[in-house]
Amino acid sequence: MADDALRPMSRQRLYEQVLERLRTYVEEGGLRAGDRLPTERELAERLGISRASVKQAIVVLEVQGLVEVRQGGGMRLLRDSLDTEPVERLVDRRRRLPDVLDAREALETKLAELAAERRTDDDLAALEQALHWMEDEIATGRHGIEGDRRFHAAVTAAAHSPLLAEFMRSISEQIAESRAESLRQPGRPKRSFAQHRKILDAIAEGRSKAAAAAMRRHVRTVAQVRLLNWDPDGPS
Repeated sequence: MADDALRPMSRQRLYEQVLERLRTYVEEGGLRAGDRLPTERELAERLGISRASVKQAIVVLEVQGLVEVRQGGGMRLLRDSLDTEPVERLVDRRRRLPDVLDAREALETKLAELAAERRTDDDLAALEQALHWMEDEIATGRHGIEGDRRFHAAVTAAAHSPLLAEFMRSISEQIAESRAESLRQPGRPKRSFAQHRKILDAIAEGRSKAAAAAMRRHVRTVAQVRLLNWDPDGPS
């Protein structure tokens, strides 16, 4: 409706202004990955704002894997800059993520069960190769995203269900988002690798119910991401 065009203008959230200030601080200070940033308390005092607004900004940075917050308030850079995604893009992803995770649990649990019943020697070899790929990524300090993608693709292939595979392809972009979101969580790559190994063991041994249960536990771990605990309209 025409009236919608004249709805109240939105104002930039205060924590978005904090993000801009922090980005400039890092850039002008020549800071790099590993360098420390002021604590939440220090930032609030220097910017003259509430700690709630600073906390909101820090959560956005954590969600995107740009900073690591240490116990006691310390914070260090994980990358050489604080080039963040637009907040509205994060909001969109947060809104659709629960549905994506529900779909993943329903589809991938069944795929793991079928894979345990139908896998071939070639399928098992592909699963092992995917795990090795992920292990190598983690060993070199990466998140293991490509290895994770290969592993789940290999489980889908091992199920030999063309229709379920088509369903997975139809949401592949959203799955990729959830994968990146999960593997950016501290300690998550190694945990996911260990869970993949349990899934593969069950598939290799033909234990369909165990494979389904292991996949369900894994996808529920994937669902434990900081983004879902972030309230973009929280107190400022």
